[in-house]
Amino acid sequence: METLRNLLKTREKEIFEALEKDLHKCEFESFIGEVGITLDEINYTLKHLESWMKTRKVSTPIALFPAKSYLQPEPYGNTLILAPWNYPFQLAISPLVGAIAAGNTAIVKPSEMAPHTSAMIAGLLKDVFDPAHVAVIEGGIDVNQVLLKMRFDLIFFTGSPLVGKLVMRAAAEHLTPVVLELGGKSPCFVDQDANLPLAAKRIAWGKFLNAGQTCVAPDYLLVHRSVRVEFVEELKKAITKAYGKEPADSPDYPRIITERHFDRLNKLLEGQKIIFGGNSDPASRYIAPTLVDANGWSDPIMQDEIFGPLLPILEFHDLNGAIGNVNARPKPLALYYFGNEKDRQNAVLEKTSSGGACINDVISHLANPNLPFGGVGESGMGSYHGKKSFDSFTHEKSVLRNYNFPDPPVRYAPYKGKLRLLRYFMG
Repeated sequence: METLRNLLKTREKEIFEALEKDLHKCEFESFIGEVGITLDEINYTLKHLESWMKTRKVSTPIALFPAKSYLQPEPYGNTLILAPWNYPFQLAISPLVGAIAAGNTAIVKPSEMAPHTSAMIAGLLKDVFDPAHVAVIEGGIDVNQVLLKMRFDLIFFTGSPLVGKLVMRAAAEHLTPVVLELGGKSPCFVDQDANLPLAAKRIAWGKFLNAGQTCVAPDYLLVHRSVRVEFVEELKKAITKAYGKEPADSPDYPRIITERHFDRLNKLLEGQKIIFGGNSDPASRYIAPTLVDANGWSDPIMQDEIFGPLLPILEFHDLNGAIGNVNARPKPLALYYFGNEKDRQNAVLEKTSSGGACINDVISHLANPNLPFGGVGESGMGSYHGKKSFDSFTHEKSVLRNYNFPDPPVRYAPYKGKLRLLRYFMG
């Protein structure tokens, strides 16, 4: 793992170039969202791995005297990591860190939709690992289908809920455990007492990072009616300050991954009331940061995860009613709340269910290795980051070690006269 860490540093430019070719990512975004967070994961793992690997002694009931009990970590075995295209480097390598830390072998399948990054990952890992331990297999959907017919000891998939169901169905043929990192429509509340300029700045950053192609990006806004007009103006200012009056000319604004996704996003804008942005260029797959005055919960743009730089805005006046509307939909991967009243913060956290949450921020919970990252319900199952990565790729074997003597006769037949004693020990 130290070799991997060192190679990431020496070949950082190569990684940046691949990400720029696939997604038009600037070096800052490539570092913060891809290389930097992966290096943090490796450093954290190396620091704590020795303690994670230790066999742990646990208590043993007196009825089992003189035995002792332990939990012994062991690798699952051969694992499959299916990576997505939106953060094609980080979401391939970070799970791999957990897999190899736990002692597994791994096949990594990068996304064919980010071909330059896929090729770079293949070359990088070939220079670090024996292919018998870690192998990269490139290709399209047909390759995924072949891999999913094979028997693995664990499958780690990051992608859409639709494909996640296919992965889980294929895994069921071999009773293979899965970790599914999926997505969903992550809501973002902006309450009446929120710091509106700060909320606008943080939401604009989190939403338009990677041109909105982030699984935990704020998918839609729920803004308190009393501050809606003011907040929208602050949001416009924040977007303009970040990317200029013409984001297409900004060196910091990425592009949509493929023509198919570009067309899908443009179709979502048909018939919408656009209050900011909305322009696009098919030649470069550019779509401007766009604010949409959503028509309501039945609006087509409110049905599925947007995964692009379109931000629908709904308003609310009753917080409980807004929470009810969120709860009427599948559980999201993330949930965000901007507001300063503790009771209202707690109401949102306690009355909703989501994979993770931030108060007065967005996305930043991913950067803390002490906070496991994962979904709930349709947004996924299982989690990783930090120790949770090691745990997800580890089977914790239960071990009871007994001794030849003494050997209390109470458990052996004949049982006559022994039940009273057994009840005493077993409560």
